[in-house]
Amino acid sequence: MRKHLLLSLCSALPWSLALPASALEVHVSDAQGQPVAQAMLTLKAERPLRAAGDDNGYPRAGSRQQISPEITGFTGADGRLQIAYPEALPLNLRLRRPGFQDQQLSGVASDAQLTLTLINETDPAALAAQQPAHAWFAALDFGGDEQLKQTALEQCGFCHQQGSFFMRRERSEEEWQQVLERMIGYGARPASDQQQRLIEVFAQGYKTLREQPEKVLRAAAWEPHLSQAQVREWPIGDAFSQMHDLLLHSSGKIYVGDNLQDRLWEIDPVSGQTVVYKTPVDADDEIGGLFSGRLKTYPKLETTAGIHSFAESRKDGHIFITPSLQQRLFEFDPVSKTFTTHYFDDGLYPHTVRIDDADNVWFTLALSNQVGRFDRTSKTFTTYELPARSNKEAIGLSLNGIVRRLMNWGLPMHWLPVDERVSGMPLPYGIDIAPDGKVWFARLHADSIGVIDPKTGSVSMIDTPFRGPRRLRVDAVGDVWIAAFPEAKIVRYHPADGSFSDYPLPSALNQVETPYSLNVDRARQQVWVTGTASDTLLRLDIASQRWQTFPLPRRVSFTRDVEIADDGRVYTSNGAFPSWQIEDGQPTLIELTPGD
Repeated sequence: MRKHLLLSLCSALPWSLALPASALEVHVSDAQGQPVAQAMLTLKAERPLRAAGDDNGYPRAGSRQQISPEITGFTGADGRLQIAYPEALPLNLRLRRPGFQDQQLSGVASDAQLTLTLINETDPAALAAQQPAHAWFAALDFGGDEQLKQTALEQCGFCHQQGSFFMRRERSEEEWQQVLERMIGYGARPASDQQQRLIEVFAQGYKTLREQPEKVLRAAAWEPHLSQAQVREWPIGDAFSQMHDLLLHSSGKIYVGDNLQDRLWEIDPVSGQTVVYKTPVDADDEIGGLFSGRLKTYPKLETTAGIHSFAESRKDGHIFITPSLQQRLFEFDPVSKTFTTHYFDDGLYPHTVRIDDADNVWFTLALSNQVGRFDRTSKTFTTYELPARSNKEAIGLSLNGIVRRLMNWGLPMHWLPVDERVSGMPLPYGIDIAPDGKVWFARLHADSIGVIDPKTGSVSMIDTPFRGPRRLRVDAVGDVWIAAFPEAKIVRYHPADGSFSDYPLPSALNQVETPYSLNVDRARQQVWVTGTASDTLLRLDIASQRWQTFPLPRRVSFTRDVEIADDGRVYTSNGAFPSWQIEDGQPTLIELTPGD
């Protein structure tokens, strides 16, 4: 019977997970002897292989490394789970379920049969600490001011979670003022007339929740479909990394960019073999690139380029990378392992990148309100100017270069006035190519999406009936799916009739959730969404409008992009800024096998 169950399990998983001849079996119950369903079990090698740290904490460029995976599964309704680790090694085991105390064991045999008991957690502070960031944020008192709340979600959760352990600690208003100024220096833009109120809300709100932890909300219960799911993680980088975007390459390898250390990580999810490549540095490049004043206080920083987003050419498999801190594109040949740099003069902050069927490379230019195109045949760049929202914004955009220089010379960014919708910084963000070849993009601060027709060069803008469109993707029928970052929903735009349809996220609490990104599985007509404030990935089946939520093994998992494999597996990266906020301070590459 045991062999039959193992074979059934392995047939539903990637073949690399089916290698062991045996598996760990657990039976989990509570103190009353009742089975505990959807208990999260995470296995790690007791002595895991990790990437070397002989180059300032990271592997030497080009050296081959081996990384041991961490594997997570969930118990079924009967409290049982059979889970295989790829090697017969002594393992560390962590058992977790909200409402219970974590249980940890070391030196567990990979083929052990265990009966484990989870103890109910009764300490209100410990129960609150188990909750994701949005459960804390949703309990803050904004006095009914929804605009202030959305500003806090959009600008104070821009690159990390609100409500993480580092946010919850005791701070005076003066200390919160310092936090706010540092955040603005990094690039957040809360409206000037809301900043003092934000400080008051955070100082009093988190103090109240620490003193009265029972007020912290409770995330939705984990669901039965999890018993079919499995998560694998590969620890990459360190607490000073920012594992931003990633790419699932046609070779099957995964590429992840460390935005703060300018390293490209290449991971083979079958073997665990990893190679790191350093991006090119020009002789006159400064740390921080064209924005050298932005991260001067960051403790450990090697970035001169700020590698950001990835796209693969269908023509030759080359990978194009946006270095956000420079006026250039990187092209990486995954066969020869060499970089080529393409320079342009017009535009600031190359952001998200996609490649069309004609092999043109399209990318947003976030700080100059433009979209760029690189023609690989002629090696030329074309820039598409996007309309300013007002004369005030046009003037602000024209002064970007001057402001950048003043910032690099030491001008504190918090001195600059910011209005409610950040005039002067409409922030073109996500971009995608539709099946008909049109190029769609979102402007985060301008509350608009737009479309470029490459045949005519026309640019059309569409105001969104929601705030903060961040990243977007186009589905198989040409509809545009948009992450409404501060509004706890994704939105479908129908170009055929110009209508919008809302899909609220099931993970939201009091309308608090921050979907950073999404991707469309065109083959299955499903949408995958990053639950950036709730430590989850979420899946929407378009036809049935049914949602499923998948919790991630590490708390404070700030995920930024999603890639989808042909077999339905999805990949994301744990890319909080800074990464020391992540549980155990370790960013990871994450692979989720939904199991259906």
